[in-house]
Amino acid sequence: MNDTDKEHEGGRGRRETRKSEKDQSWVSKIIKKRVCTTFIEDCLSNGALCQCGGERETHGSIATRDYFGAAIVSQWDSSQHSSEYPTDAFGELEFAEAGRRHSHFLRLSCDTTPQMVYTLMTAHWGVPSPNLVVSVVGGEGCEKVKTWVREVLRQGLVRAAQSTGAWIVTGGLREGVSHCVGEAVRDHAAAASSLSQKKVIAVGVAPWGLVHNRQQLINAQGSFPARYYVQNTSRDSCCLDNNYQAFLLVDDGSVGRRGGEMVFRAKMEDYISHQRTGIWGSGSIDVPVLCMLISGDAAMLERVDLSLKKATPWLVLNGSGPAADLICELLDALSAGPMSSPSPQPEAEGSKSPSAELRDRARERVRRHFTAEADLEKLVDRALSIYQNRDLITVFHGEQESSDDFDTVLLKALVRASKRVSSDASEYTEELKLAVAWNRVDIAKSELFNGGIQWQYEDLEDSMTDALINDKPQFVRLFTENGLNILDYLTYRRLEGLYRSLSDSSLAYTLLQRRLTERQGLAGSLPTVPCSLDRASLLKSPVSEPSSAKELSLYEMSRLLWDILGDVCEPFYYSPLKLDQSTSTRRALKHMKKLLLEECTYKEQRCLSPWASLFIWAVLQNRSEMAVYFWEMTGESVLSALAGCKILRELSKLESETETKLSMKELAQKFENLALDVFSECYQSSERRSFTLLIRKSPVWGGATCLQMATAADARLFFSHDGVQSLLSQIWWGDMERSTKVWKLVFTFFLPPLIYTNLITFREQEEEGKSEEVTHGRDTDSLDGGDATVFSLADIMQTEEDAEEYAALRAKLKGASNPKRPFILQRWREFWFAPVTSFLGNVLMYFLFLSLFAYILLVDFKPPPLHGPSTLEFVLYFWVFTMVCEEIRQTFFVGSNTIYQRMSLYIQDMWNKCDILAISLFALGMCCRMFPWSYEFGRAVFAVDYMVFTLRLIHIFAIHKQLGPKIIIVGNMMKDIFFFLFFLAVWLLAYGVANQALLYSYDPRPNWIFRRVFYRPYLHIFGQIPIHEMDVLS
Repeated sequence: MNDTDKEHEGGRGRRETRKSEKDQSWVSKIIKKRVCTTFIEDCLSNGALCQCGGERETHGSIATRDYFGAAIVSQWDSSQHSSEYPTDAFGELEFAEAGRRHSHFLRLSCDTTPQMVYTLMTAHWGVPSPNLVVSVVGGEGCEKVKTWVREVLRQGLVRAAQSTGAWIVTGGLREGVSHCVGEAVRDHAAAASSLSQKKVIAVGVAPWGLVHNRQQLINAQGSFPARYYVQNTSRDSCCLDNNYQAFLLVDDGSVGRRGGEMVFRAKMEDYISHQRTGIWGSGSIDVPVLCMLISGDAAMLERVDLSLKKATPWLVLNGSGPAADLICELLDALSAGPMSSPSPQPEAEGSKSPSAELRDRARERVRRHFTAEADLEKLVDRALSIYQNRDLITVFHGEQESSDDFDTVLLKALVRASKRVSSDASEYTEELKLAVAWNRVDIAKSELFNGGIQWQYEDLEDSMTDALINDKPQFVRLFTENGLNILDYLTYRRLEGLYRSLSDSSLAYTLLQRRLTERQGLAGSLPTVPCSLDRASLLKSPVSEPSSAKELSLYEMSRLLWDILGDVCEPFYYSPLKLDQSTSTRRALKHMKKLLLEECTYKEQRCLSPWASLFIWAVLQNRSEMAVYFWEMTGESVLSALAGCKILRELSKLESETETKLSMKELAQKFENLALDVFSECYQSSERRSFTLLIRKSPVWGGATCLQMATAADARLFFSHDGVQSLLSQIWWGDMERSTKVWKLVFTFFLPPLIYTNLITFREQEEEGKSEEVTHGRDTDSLDGGDATVFSLADIMQTEEDAEEYAALRAKLKGASNPKRPFILQRWREFWFAPVTSFLGNVLMYFLFLSLFAYILLVDFKPPPLHGPSTLEFVLYFWVFTMVCEEIRQTFFVGSNTIYQRMSLYIQDMWNKCDILAISLFALGMCCRMFPWSYEFGRAVFAVDYMVFTLRLIHIFAIHKQLGPKIIIVGNMMKDIFFFLFFLAVWLLAYGVANQALLYSYDPRPNWIFRRVFYRPYLHIFGQIPIHEMDVLS
């Protein structure tokens, strides 16, 4: 697979079509070649050659003659005297000793439809779809190209093609201008980065009969590759140039003649000009096609005239050669004189002919440039017809103008053509669309957004959509800074459109399709949705059932975000869909079916948080620069960065492609660093406000807090910040001083009256107006008037919204039934409600549980009923029952997800699995110990279960700042040690089998065989050798 395939934007779907690229026998079934089948004698060759250029022996028939021996058919015509056959030359082309990647080539009939060829190039060859096509004509044969023209091609054309994502179409041969373009592409590829050279696509359209050594390309099954040897002979100019990515070798049945490809080339350019730019044609304009004339002979005037009548713009290089110079002189000289038909429209052919004076002036200039041409009047008619379409022609004075501004010249030439074809659109709007299509924000800033144009919202709307879909963040920034109101722009309809534009190779697209299939599967075969688009253009889903990206609704997006973010925040977009968080999935799907069958009024509503919605959309596509810009505009800087980190890390777990997975992890780490940097600045500015920032519920992110999002995103670097640790310490210690010794807590735990002494120091209460405190726990944003203060909400009021929120909180506190508790109750609450006290109590009680368990196993393990169990054992059973209740609470009553999601989250925790194992073993042991026949087995199960319960201490001690890191280190070491034990087991098995076979062949007892094969070698490692079994010399 070549490099061009890798750079194609089509993604997964197109890569699959290239898996079997060497089995392209189907090409010959749809692509044809032309072969001359009728010999029409060329009078200049004495009967040896046909007028097609081929020899007499290669023809199947000879033209009919009359009774006098003269040929009835005197003029050879490709359409009448040649026939189509399956093509026998296609595949990949390898230039011998060229040292470059392979090129694609195809021999095709001149009557082949352009759509078929364009689809083959973009979908199967992997050539990126163009944002611009520059067709370079003229300068063929052995004509010498001027130095300044070479410089324009090298410094202007190729650089402009790279910056705009253009195709450069030439003859593709090692002659004249085509060879200069090939050299310019080669020099650019050597100097530019690997990323930029992928955008320079040079396509050669040459006549098949003119290509030297074309027999090397013939293979009916296709060539992968065909080795093409370029000879250093006088015919070297007709060889294919090795700097082109693709060759279209047009066959009209002739041999050694030029011009047979011009008709197909013109049709191909016209077809491409009706295709849309962007990913899958998602751009706002058609692909611009510009013809570039360099030099040219008299026959080139017909080519220019016919192309101008199809409204194709031309760029003419003045001073490059006869045809180009003639056109430039006509535009300068005839413009000074009157014309009877000044209309520039193509339909003006039927209007009054030019005046005699104007025709004389045109004849004079045609005679000056083409003195040897016999049919002078026909050339004059062509020249005047070209002049009538002069507004489609742009002249480039290469010797006066700099090639550095060539891309700007291309842009203005296309804008002139756009203004002429679409008279109702402003010139600036068309120029903007072209700049967006080419991703030239520098041109847009210097030419369009320099302060001289007052842009309206309607002018920027389509270009904004184009920039969003095709990942052009600089234009998105430019538009929002110059008149585009994002609140008016982003409606729910447009947001759905953005999600429908996701690449089918992206993970988010696959996940959305699964949700769409789920909705369609439950709702059955849905009738045509009035809100959706036409079904005729629906794409196929990668999941099992066919579903269209154009049927995606806001519900699928909400479900996707809920799957990724979990119960960290409330579901997104439920409010416009009129859904409630407690609504079951089946009921929500039925509601959506009913809603989509109606008028869908929610689609016209404005998105409540447009920047956050765009941020999520960019993050789901792993678009780094776009996501960072939207993050800057979201407003909830820390929380938004942590949310992006969470989304990307969840997506990276599901992504299968290694490169994409790594880029997601890198972007997630970048957002975590951004959150850390912003919070550091806040913490340095104001400690109290930074604490509020961490625990404040965000309406943008569904009531989530920074601490909750950081926990869900596993943002360990963020948690390591001093400010976060300081807040966590305050929450951990509650109203007690953080310097309190642990032994004081333990002592007070067993002697509660010590709470009212000075043994434990509590923080002083602040003034009543500042005494509201954010309590610890899951709902860290709630306030309680009886709690001691951590920091003041009055200090964080800056905006009117903050003041209103604070006033509402104060009113709520005043309405509380018991705003101020007595000292005894207050101090009791401050001690026992602190998280550190709860944790310490849990640890002490767990030690007491283990002690009771051990005592029963060692001392008080009574026989089965009726003699047992003992009273303490029943206490142990009840204690384990409370643990079972706690595990049930954690599984089914924690979080806002569905039951299945809660169970999945619960079982993912390793320590929860340990709890399930311990409780299961305890239940098994309790059942077995009740019967005499299984009593001993039950006791053994209890003993093993005690080991499992003891292992739970590792998780408890992981919170200790000295023991925690060591536990993590030991845990990681245990993962690695299993590999060493595997190698050890291999050698033990080998040694054990050999030892048993050589020394103990007389003992076939199975139990002793296993003992000597596995157990004895293990003891030998530690030096326990069975000396009593050794032979001893007497």
